[in-house]
Amino acid sequence: MNNTKNRNYDLEPVVDITGWDEHAFSGWEAIREELRQQMKQHRVFVFDCYPGTDKEEVARELALLSPARMMDCETCLLPPEQLEQLLAPSLPPDPVFGVMFYGKLEHCFDPASLDALREEIKRSDGPVFLYGTGASFVTQGDLLVYLDLPRWEIQLRYRRGMTNWLADNPDAPTLEKYKRGFFVEWRIADRHKAELLGSLDYLMETTTPGQPNMVTGNAFRAALQSAASRPFRLKPYFDPGVWGGQWMRENFGLPDGPPNYAWSFDGVPEENSLQFRFGNVTMEVPAMDLVLFCPRALLGERVHARFGAEFPIRFDLLDTMGGGNLSLQVHPLTGYIQQTFGMHYTQDESYYILDAAEDGEAFVYLGLKEQVDRERMASDLYRAQSGEAPFPAEEYVNKIPVKKHDHLLIPAGTIHCSGKDTMVLEISATPYIFTFKLWDWGRVGLDGLPRPTHLEHGLKNIQWDWDTAWVKGNLIHQEEVLEESEHRKVERTGLHVRQFIETFRYTFSQEVEIACKDSVQVLNLVEGGQITIYSKTDAFPPFDVHYAETAIVPAAVGTYSVRPSGVSEGEKVMIIVASVR
Repeated sequence: MNNTKNRNYDLEPVVDITGWDEHAFSGWEAIREELRQQMKQHRVFVFDCYPGTDKEEVARELALLSPARMMDCETCLLPPEQLEQLLAPSLPPDPVFGVMFYGKLEHCFDPASLDALREEIKRSDGPVFLYGTGASFVTQGDLLVYLDLPRWEIQLRYRRGMTNWLADNPDAPTLEKYKRGFFVEWRIADRHKAELLGSLDYLMETTTPGQPNMVTGNAFRAALQSAASRPFRLKPYFDPGVWGGQWMRENFGLPDGPPNYAWSFDGVPEENSLQFRFGNVTMEVPAMDLVLFCPRALLGERVHARFGAEFPIRFDLLDTMGGGNLSLQVHPLTGYIQQTFGMHYTQDESYYILDAAEDGEAFVYLGLKEQVDRERMASDLYRAQSGEAPFPAEEYVNKIPVKKHDHLLIPAGTIHCSGKDTMVLEISATPYIFTFKLWDWGRVGLDGLPRPTHLEHGLKNIQWDWDTAWVKGNLIHQEEVLEESEHRKVERTGLHVRQFIETFRYTFSQEVEIACKDSVQVLNLVEGGQITIYSKTDAFPPFDVHYAETAIVPAAVGTYSVRPSGVSEGEKVMIIVASVR
């Protein structure tokens, strides 16, 4: 196999949409001109905003159209003290974890103020511009524009001092802002947005400050339907961390500046963007829009029946090459996450070793050693948390040597972490925030503050009987060869019976055929320079995937073929494919 470094990783993947070029508008000037034409026939314009949209920029730019009235719907929100009372059950004092908020947008507004605003709109001569998060709840108006942006951009704005939508907290720690977003604001906003995607007249993306793009609702819906019927990639993002390494910088051509790159999110629709190109206009929108609007075609009927409009599989990269150990951690059991945090399912996961140091020093901590004294281990963890003494991890936890292409299974309840000098493709269920850190090797975060641990949660979820023998029999070297010939080999590599994801590895030098079997599939090219995915019915154009890139294949694709491309004749490539069992 080809073990040379590849530098063809695409940092800006796009989905080309044909036939709608005239429906897309780039920049405020073009957007205003399109709205100006609409002002000739409509009176009430509604600009509903996803939380995080820069309302001041929106109001300033829209005011240049000289409407008769500009109204901010958020003046009708409940008073701050009532909002805090409403949200308090979802926002306990824990710095990281909350409880999922299942209320609706309407619960955040004062009914009397809404009624007064609606009457004012009726009495006003046009044109009237109503804007803000929840504007379409006040009135659908005559024309609805929805302003959107992905969560990664929202998180970057939090770091720059932006407040949460329902709080005045510019100086709050980023973790606190993220917690409010994750458990409350994004839940409210996604439920509201899901109701609008089928009827909005325009979608405006505001990802880049000062440089919005807008597309008609019909064109946007056509783009989502197109993406749900062919393979695509999400726009990846990268972030440094205290344990981060240098592998991704070297292999992906990432810029200098950050001291390292610890994470890459390349297959997480809740976080990543999806880029649509309409002629000369590229729109960057939340990939969740696709999940919300086309869940059945994307996920498959049986997966949608089980999870609803949620994307259950996550691929991301963890780089410790030249870095350090991840935090020692455990994920909650299903019953615990349901009862404690209001989540439907938990973060079962696995580590696929995409690369590792060749000096034999690469390893993963996984499961407990034999006959661990539970009380003594808990005592040592609490002593480490208080700073009294480092936690002696190797007295309690198995240290498993790993090499390239090993696949280690990590059902929830397994104590684990990747060690230094590994490049991990993490394949897991989606609730990625629910990591209970037990020990972080005495480090502080890049912000200089101690990284929080979660011993009370963690100790309730560790499976104390998952010891060395159990780990060896259930979690490592579980590969099963299903088919083998001169030109291809198909293996089932996992996951554990407690996990709803299953993974298959294909090693091949000639075309292979893969069936979705009514489940969305997520794949990564883990060896080789490039593959090309083809439709068996020419339903979509050939789609290239480069080394270490993650691609999503919607269930609606059905059966597809994959061929090596950009490699020498007879050279084998390798992909890992995940689906819902």
